[in-house]
Amino acid sequence: MKKVIKIIALTLSGIITFVVLYFVFAIVLSVIPVNKNPDNAKEIPVYIFTNGAHTDIVVPVKTDIIDWSEQIKYENTLANDTSCRLLALGWGDKGFYLDTPTWADLKFSTAFKAVFGINTAAIHATYYRELRENDSCKKIEISKEQYKDLVAYIQKDFLTTGNGDYINIVTDANYGVNDAFYEGKGRFNMFRTCNAWTNRSLKACGQRACVWTPFDKGIFYHYK
Repeated sequence: MKKVIKIIALTLSGIITFVVLYFVFAIVLSVIPVNKNPDNAKEIPVYIFTNGAHTDIVVPVKTDIIDWSEQIKYENTLANDTSCRLLALGWGDKGFYLDTPTWADLKFSTAFKAVFGINTAAIHATYYRELRENDSCKKIEISKEQYKDLVAYIQKDFLTTGNGDYINIVTDANYGVNDAFYEGKGRFNMFRTCNAWTNRSLKACGQRACVWTPFDKGIFYHYK
């Protein structure tokens, strides 16, 4: 019995130590800047946007570099609103995206699978007519060459057909009338979160970011 108790105590101690270290590293690495003072031509506006937990990178729908609506079709959204000129893109756990429209819908099984990388990934795409800058939405202007790097970073995480087409996930789990889901590459886990993905997107186009963060606040700390 004593041996069992000792094993349980050691296991709990190990779990608590891991959780504490996880948050310590999340805090420390999120305040260390990368590309602290980018010096680039201001040619294309992009945004970072958070809903309080999850971040998206927001890009123009059409530029001379890419027309996102050719692959992320307006018609895949309920509104089919072709007047929208901005597109928010976020990478994350497919099960979490589709089964948890609000925090009240969160199930232990969904969280467990997400944390330990059991589910596949998805990309959530949302069209906007406009965005206003505030504490939850920051505008960043980058050069055309940097935008090409950002586009390449985002494109590599879409799962595609043999013809190179993005794979729309047909679902009624949409968050609104202007969004749709697409199959993504990779797997979400506690180290590769949706916010870590957004942070890497900023690194990819030479903008302010942090070493690593699993949380949205780690990104927005550098855009106060």
